[in-house]
Amino acid sequence: MTTAQPAARPAVLVTGANRGIGRALAHELAADHHLILGGRDEEALAALAAELSSAEPFVAELTDPVATAAAVAALDLPHGLDGLVHCAGILVSGSVAELSAADWERNFAVNVTAVSELTRLLLPALREARGTVVAVNSGSGYNAKGDRGAYSASKFALRAWTDALRQEETSHGVRVSSVHPGRVDTDMQHELRAAEQGEYERERYLRPATVAAAIGYVLRAPEDAVVASLDLRPRAIG
Repeated sequence: MTTAQPAARPAVLVTGANRGIGRALAHELAADHHLILGGRDEEALAALAAELSSAEPFVAELTDPVATAAAVAALDLPHGLDGLVHCAGILVSGSVAELSAADWERNFAVNVTAVSELTRLLLPALREARGTVVAVNSGSGYNAKGDRGAYSASKFALRAWTDALRQEETSHGVRVSSVHPGRVDTDMQHELRAAEQGEYERERYLRPATVAAAIGYVLRAPEDAVVASLDLRPRAIG
């Protein structure tokens, strides 16, 4: 059962909403948006929704097209969808010599295919509201590094996908943005530093709230503009 959003509040669906950048974005948008909180953990999403003034869970395994389609069909979007922000993603570390075909397939299934399929299902609602699609990418979407080739390849592909979607949907009034944060203080950063066997230096990373504020600007940008790409880096310290 979903809750219809107040007419005065634009509706935004955020994937990966129960942690990291997604959770920070939910709090960034809470004052003036109706939030549809995407993720797999129903209990965690319900708890987050209870913290916010206008929010509902969207529980789906995004790599399962049938389950995703059913979850989308259950949404109540009487005024369309004003924003779709793809925060969910995984980090697959390892060299080309180490990673199996299954590793590559899992990486692309989450970071690219699931993003495209959810967007495809929601395009009618996005077109109705002349909404904005935001793909949270990475610095790895511009520069590849050894032992992260699979992750970088998926982020390069995601950047290509946003460029193509922007060209396709401009005539429908849908804006498409690619946001590329550098290192952010999240669970994924802990995974990366563990794989690198490096020290975790929180003060050298972007805060999730900082990235959320940037995404908030992209969503709230005046109608005559689209932030096609946004590159965000931690400020140098020392």
